[in-house]
Amino acid sequence: MDKEYVVHGAAGSGSVPVEAALTLLGLPYRVVENAPWESREAADRIGQVNRLRQVPAVILPGGELMTESAAILIHLADRHPQAGLAPAPHTAERAQFLRWMVYLPAAIYSMFWVRDDPSRLAADPAAEQVISQRTAERIADCWRMMDEQVEPAAYILGDTMSVLDLYVTVMSRWTPRRRCFYEVAPKMAAVVRRVDADPRLTAFWAQRMPFGAGWEG
Repeated sequence: MDKEYVVHGAAGSGSVPVEAALTLLGLPYRVVENAPWESREAADRIGQVNRLRQVPAVILPGGELMTESAAILIHLADRHPQAGLAPAPHTAERAQFLRWMVYLPAAIYSMFWVRDDPSRLAADPAAEQVISQRTAERIADCWRMMDEQVEPAAYILGDTMSVLDLYVTVMSRWTPRRRCFYEVAPKMAAVVRRVDADPRLTAFWAQRMPFGAGWEG
């Protein structure tokens, strides 16, 4: 049996698209549950693995550490090309795949370092409220700009699901949440709903990011 991947992550977090990719690939993995935003103790625990005190952090079967969700997703897709979870390097779609895989953490995911604890940048509670509001607005604007520049088919890059679709599907459930996402990103709305309903991920979503009451916001 192949050695397993060890995913340091948390339900509903940035580890979820990585876990979803591993699930689709049928690779052995286990999750070390850790939500560093919940307490200093939790942050200290993940800090022993990832100096940034962030999830996901993945120990590869060979023992190497990988951090940064986009990098992990690209690595998994390229390591297992037979699954078709990323356009091959020689294809026309590859450039746009890389563009948007980098755009998501640079433009959107990075906002959550502030949102998880606005006091990191705010001088007082009033400033924290301003930061929370304006980062939510910025996230919505970034989704809108992406949606204006993509032409999805069944999925964002065409007729085949990629790790980009997993990434967008999970991140679109974070603030300002799905109702806003459907409004500002109508072309990608159908894509994320399709990924939500993928039967290969039904049990996975129920465990790691359930569709509970009011989940769309």
